[in-house]
Amino acid sequence: MSAVERPVASPCVSICALDDDDICTGCQRTVDEITRWSRMDNAERRVVLGLCHERAVAGGLVWMMPGKSGA
Repeated sequence: MSAVERPVASPCVSICALDDDDICTGCQRTVDEITRWSRMDNAERRVVLGLCHERAVAGGLVWMMPGKSGA
């Protein structure tokens, strides 16, 4: 019996509003990423989560902890 991988959870935090760049201010996904999420496999979802994190950091919404940057 093979193990079934659980779906990667949506980053939605129920704060749904688009900014001027059409990025959700709650989860940091694009409209395309939001609408395609249910059809993405886990690998695609992980890529999107990484992009969301990068957008949040770039927007000053997430701060790196000292010693956690990998530098």
